[in-house]
Amino acid sequence: MTERIRLTGVTKQYDAKAGGALALDGIDLSVEAGEIYGLIGRSGAGKSTLLRTINALERPTSGEVLVDGVDVGGLSAEELRRLRRTIGMVFQQFGLWSSRSVYDNIATPLRLAGWKQDAIRSRVAELLDFVGLGGKAFARPRQLSGGQKQRVGIARAIANHPSILLADEATSALDPQTTSDIVALLRSINEELGITIVVVSHEMDVIARLADRVSILSHGAVVESGDIHQILARPQHAETTALVAPYARTVLTDADRQALRVEHASRRISVVIDDALVHDPVLSRLAREHGVDFAVIQGGVERVKRRPYGQLSLALHGADADVDRFVAGLSERAEVSQW
Repeated sequence: MTERIRLTGVTKQYDAKAGGALALDGIDLSVEAGEIYGLIGRSGAGKSTLLRTINALERPTSGEVLVDGVDVGGLSAEELRRLRRTIGMVFQQFGLWSSRSVYDNIATPLRLAGWKQDAIRSRVAELLDFVGLGGKAFARPRQLSGGQKQRVGIARAIANHPSILLADEATSALDPQTTSDIVALLRSINEELGITIVVVSHEMDVIARLADRVSILSHGAVVESGDIHQILARPQHAETTALVAPYARTVLTDADRQALRVEHASRRISVVIDDALVHDPVLSRLAREHGVDFAVIQGGVERVKRRPYGQLSLALHGADADVDRFVAGLSERAEVSQW
């Protein structure tokens, strides 16, 4: 795939001369054309600062930001204005002009870009239908619900046919059902319009339903990156585990292991679940072959984008040699850890 965004060694320090806070610490990542890339971390991790370096709303202290191969930091003011027309942005608090109608909120960036009036009318009508607000053209923002306001913000962000959409905590001010609706709309924008999306959230549920790949940030640094299924099923960093565990309920924390060791004195293993184990009864077959019984003591299987992921933690019962053979056979087909 074509690389759309690349950040190399990006650092951001506020008031660097006075030794101010380090918001970003040597960030390296790339986003491919047509994917949804997630940035997740706790409050203050640097997610929004990182997002805003892509369209130069934040200027890095050091490092390089490339968009479609162009160094954003080297652009003139006019070149930067042209670039920003290709990068839409959706904000947490909607960012609508309260004195303007829904129509004018969406039409304003088109007017600034030099669109003719007939083309603006056609485009705004098209966008309102796309985001599900066909009857709200002349409503004011104060007359809209939070979800409707965010739909207006999304329509405005994609009005100029951008190739990239940046979504900064676009669902955090919304209730769960409205969040699901906005997630579905963003997914449609990606799939139907081919727009590359970079989404910031502190909610793993949102990232899991949206992102193809994800980076986890902590204290301004990327501590782990990978395919969303890999991150959910096999978190490697403690910060990732802390973010994943409340959502997935399939990943064992250190506290979980300690409690289960007390409850189950037998051999214990954790098995990463993927497509192969879901479609092939490997566990039961190996258990029969080697005369081993097992009990599921924690874990489960979830689905993200129609693909299974998860972990099962098992307590194994049988002769040591039989258990050894069972674990060896299972390890040939799946990722197994003994604890």
